[in-house]
Amino acid sequence: MTQTDLMSWRMEADPVLRSTIVSIIVLDRLPDHERLTAAMNHAIDVVPLFRCKAVARQFPWKPPLWVDDMDFDLSWHLRRSSVPPPGGWKGVLDFARMSGMAAFDKDRPLWELTVLDGLDDGATALVVKVHHSLTDGVGGMQLTREITDDTRTGAPTRDSDERRPPVVFPTHENPRAAMTEAMARSAAHAVRHPVATMRDVARILGSTARMTRPATTTMSPVMTARSTCRGFGVIEFPVAALAAAAAGTQCSMNDVFLAALLLGMADYHRGRGDVPTQLRVTLPISLRDSSDPLGGNRITLARFALPVDIADPEKLIRRVHIIVDRWRSEPAIPLSPYLARMLNLLPVAVTGDMLKHMDFVASNVVGSSTPLYLAGARITRQFAFSPTLGSAFNATLMSYASRVCIGINFDVRAVPDQPALMTAVAEGFRAVLALGPRHADATVTMSG
Repeated sequence: MTQTDLMSWRMEADPVLRSTIVSIIVLDRLPDHERLTAAMNHAIDVVPLFRCKAVARQFPWKPPLWVDDMDFDLSWHLRRSSVPPPGGWKGVLDFARMSGMAAFDKDRPLWELTVLDGLDDGATALVVKVHHSLTDGVGGMQLTREITDDTRTGAPTRDSDERRPPVVFPTHENPRAAMTEAMARSAAHAVRHPVATMRDVARILGSTARMTRPATTTMSPVMTARSTCRGFGVIEFPVAALAAAAAGTQCSMNDVFLAALLLGMADYHRGRGDVPTQLRVTLPISLRDSSDPLGGNRITLARFALPVDIADPEKLIRRVHIIVDRWRSEPAIPLSPYLARMLNLLPVAVTGDMLKHMDFVASNVVGSSTPLYLAGARITRQFAFSPTLGSAFNATLMSYASRVCIGINFDVRAVPDQPALMTAVAEGFRAVLALGPRHADATVTMSG
C-alpha cells in the first residue's frame, strides 16, 4: 500500500472513520448477466488490485501488502438481489446505506457489486461498494470506463476464460531514494540561490503547518455528535444550470457547489437557532495525472474554514473561489505522500480526533459527458456516497451526461433531522442556480 492508501486502511480501527465508498448506478433495464460478468473479469485484469486482499506485515509500522487472493471467486463479489418491498427508489437508498454501514470481510478483496431489480418501469440499480484504499473517486470513474460501452450493443463479448496476466503492481517511488534525490537537487539549488532557497523553505514549512494543523473543536454548534449510523439522500438538477451559474460569476462549478452547501448549512443552523460564522470543510484534491495507473488513491485532503455568514449567493461564490484557490495552491500539496507518511506515524486516535472535528466533506467527481451503457443497459444516473471521514456529512457531486447527481451521506447522530437538512441544501442549490439565465431549466429535485 502507498502511504495515502494506508491512511484509509488505518482509520478502520475506529468504525466511525470507516472508509467505504458506495455508488448507485441506475440502469434503464436489467443488464445481461454474461456480458456483465465478462466486463467485470476484464476490469479485474486491467486493475489486478481488485482480486487482491491486504495482508498485514510482521512489523506494524510497515504498510500491508496487496496479495493475490488464491481463493478469489467473482460470484461472491458480483451479486443479484431485488429491491425490498414495497420497492422503489427508497428501497434502493436503504439497501445502499445498509451496505455502506457493513464492514468488509478483510480476508477477501474489498469490493462488492449488487444488481438490484424490481424498480419502476423495469429499471435496475447497481450498488457498488469499494474500500477507499482501493481507489479514489477519479480512479473509480476511470474503472467505470473499463466496463462500459458507448452503445447498447457494445463491443464483442470478452472471453472471460482467457488467461489472466500475473499480478504485477506499478512500482511506487521509493520514498527514501526519492527524498535523497530531492535533497541533492535542493542542495545544489541552495548553493546557487541561498536567499531564494530560504524563502522557499519558509513557504513550505508554513504550508506544511497549515495542511497538518489539528482541529480540536467543531465550528458547528449543533452537528457535534458522531456515530456509525448513516443516512443517504440525493439531489439532482441539470449540468447546464450549474455551468451557467459558474459562468455568470466567473468562478468554477465546484465553487458554486460549495456555496450552495454553505447556504443550506446556514439555513439548517438558523432553524436550530444558532448560526456559526464559519464551518470547516474537508476538500479532497486530486493529484492524479495521465501517467498514473488505475486504482489506488491519488488525492490529498485540504481542511479549512469557509464562511456561512454571507447571504448573497453571488458574493458567497466569489469568496469561496478566493479561499479554495488559495488552498489548491498550497506549496505543500506536492509533498502530500510525505505528509501522509508523517500522519501515519501518529496514533489513530490522534488523527481520528482531528477528522471528527471537521463539519462536512465536499467532493466533486467529473463523470462521463455522454451516455454510457453497461452490458446492454443504458446508465441513466450515477450517485456516489463517499465516507464521512468523521464529519457530520459528505456531499459528493458527480456529473453524468446532462445531469448533476449529488449523493449525501449523513451521520444520523450529527444530523438527526435528515429531511430538514436535505430541504435546506436543496434550497441552497436553487439559490445559486437562480444566478443563471431565467429561461434555463434549473429544476432541483431531492429524495431520501
